[in-house]
Amino acid sequence: MAKVPTATKVSKTPDATTRLTVAQALVRFLAAQYTERDGERQRLIGATWGIFGHGNVAGLGQALVEYADEMPYHQGRNEQSMVHAAVGYARQSNRLSTHAVTTSIGPGATNLVTGAALATINHLPVLLLPGDTFATRPADPVLQQLEVPYAGDVSVNDCLRPVSRYFDRIARPEALIPAALQAMRVLTDPVETGAVTLALPQDVQAEAYDWPEEFFAERTWTVRRPAADQGELSTAVRAIREARRPLIVAGGGVHHSRAEEALAELATATRIPVASTQAGKGSLRFDHPQDVGGIGHTGTATADELARTADLVIGVGTRYTDFTTASGTLFSAKGVRFLNLNIAPYDGHKLSGIPLIADARAGLEALTEALLLHKHRTEPAYATEYSDDKERWEYRVDAAYEAEDIDIRPTQPQVLGVLDELVTEDDILINAAGSLPGDLHKLWRARSRDQYHVEYGYSCMGYEIPAAIGVRMAAPDRPVWALVGDGTYLMMPTEIVTAVQENIAIKVLILQNHGYASIGGLSESVGGERYGTAYRFRSEDGTYTGAKLPVDLAANAASLGMRVLRAKTVRDLRAALTEARAADTPTCVYVETETADTVSGAPPAQAWWDVPVAETATRSSAVKAREEYDRHVAARRRHL
Repeated sequence: MAKVPTATKVSKTPDATTRLTVAQALVRFLAAQYTERDGERQRLIGATWGIFGHGNVAGLGQALVEYADEMPYHQGRNEQSMVHAAVGYARQSNRLSTHAVTTSIGPGATNLVTGAALATINHLPVLLLPGDTFATRPADPVLQQLEVPYAGDVSVNDCLRPVSRYFDRIARPEALIPAALQAMRVLTDPVETGAVTLALPQDVQAEAYDWPEEFFAERTWTVRRPAADQGELSTAVRAIREARRPLIVAGGGVHHSRAEEALAELATATRIPVASTQAGKGSLRFDHPQDVGGIGHTGTATADELARTADLVIGVGTRYTDFTTASGTLFSAKGVRFLNLNIAPYDGHKLSGIPLIADARAGLEALTEALLLHKHRTEPAYATEYSDDKERWEYRVDAAYEAEDIDIRPTQPQVLGVLDELVTEDDILINAAGSLPGDLHKLWRARSRDQYHVEYGYSCMGYEIPAAIGVRMAAPDRPVWALVGDGTYLMMPTEIVTAVQENIAIKVLILQNHGYASIGGLSESVGGERYGTAYRFRSEDGTYTGAKLPVDLAANAASLGMRVLRAKTVRDLRAALTEARAADTPTCVYVETETADTVSGAPPAQAWWDVPVAETATRSSAVKAREEYDRHVAARRRHL
């Protein structure tokens, strides 16, 4: 964890007050908030990111100067990316610590929306403090104000309501007290946590008020570990004991709860295989006997075949997204049932499952204790079956990674194979969008609980580089890699400047394949003929099928101050990645990748994903794609 300053101790003298502006009071309040779980206590708001404009420069900007010793400040380049950095920090901090983000009104505030959606969808805490229009309305409209004829109290900040777990507009100074306390409650609630927004009118930020000193006293928010109801636990144990082919699906909740060891103990004791979602990958080390890899559309053949034949699916901290369930086609055995261990009742009841509402670690420990009492284990033949299948899959991984000729341009899997040779359990890999999440989920051999950091709840292009900065802040002694394709890089490279400014030694690996490779492949499979997915000049027929664009992403990264290493071959790549891993300054490795059509690529999807195809079309590609679509749709099940 990054070092955080100690909050100022405040006397709790009854009726004592301190006169401060709203912004000053908020900064002092935030500096005194702590979390505690399992005896571990740390600061809740470790720092504040900010880009200043007329909506926050005189309020929060001044307050951050006033209390610079109590609240560290980080300068960002894009409001969305500041949220991504805060989210990366929060995930690496096990949701026990996060950052705040302040912006001006107008575009600064609306730029927060994408980052807020990502945080809330992934259940990761972040505090958003956008400036807002004048509460007193002395001039109406002010610069960047959205006028809404039917509602005088609406501003662009209201865009943040649907993507926030808590939203309040502080129209009067005294309203800050209950709002700030509610904000902290939500940020530290393991069920409710996500983006929290306190919209701050710029005049109110600078307004003074006599604050009770107790408002600034240190507060410790306990992050709960609710235990399972005994009745639900008994039902769950019975369901597991009756199952012949159980399968655990480990989701992100395993990591959030720090339940990896508890999961390993249960899997070892019972021999129940464990598949993982994108958020749950790394819940078991890749070489654990019960780990069978990723599940779903981007999963392994081993895990997906087990899913098709499972009679009991034990979801642990998973939301059962469409990628996990193969859009409702994966869990196809007759009579299959679901047992859902989840801290959130909403997720615990999905797929008409048996709910076990509890903290993941507490629930797994209770299940293990009960099953050990019954000496319950799956049949040896079942363990032999999935172990043999896993071994066969590892041969396919080796084949995708293998580069017999080291003087050729690598494929994307071969890039991952070279990286796989170099990393240890200390390294952290960050990715979010494009074709990389699929290859990583199928192929990557996770060596530690937090090595695999793929944001796939929102799959947000541009997340990787700023998130890597946040992760490195939380884990300053570990190698942190941002893996980006050219499409993702062009979305949000600006935070490279921040990494250079602060000498945050992230490693950025750019894979240039001249277009949206993932969507290009999807487009082809659904009759879209890769239209508009390549980075090329227009040809005479108006399509983007001309020569490759002369865009030099390596030169771009270098122009932003980053050290860049270019690799043309597998041999070059191995040397560049080795040098980058040892670097103590922000370093980029740039490599153009070969397509999987010409050399070995990742194994194809082992399960379906529903992307609706045109029901009527004149082009043969779409007609054929629709026939294939109808075939898959017929296999969909509703688990009732």
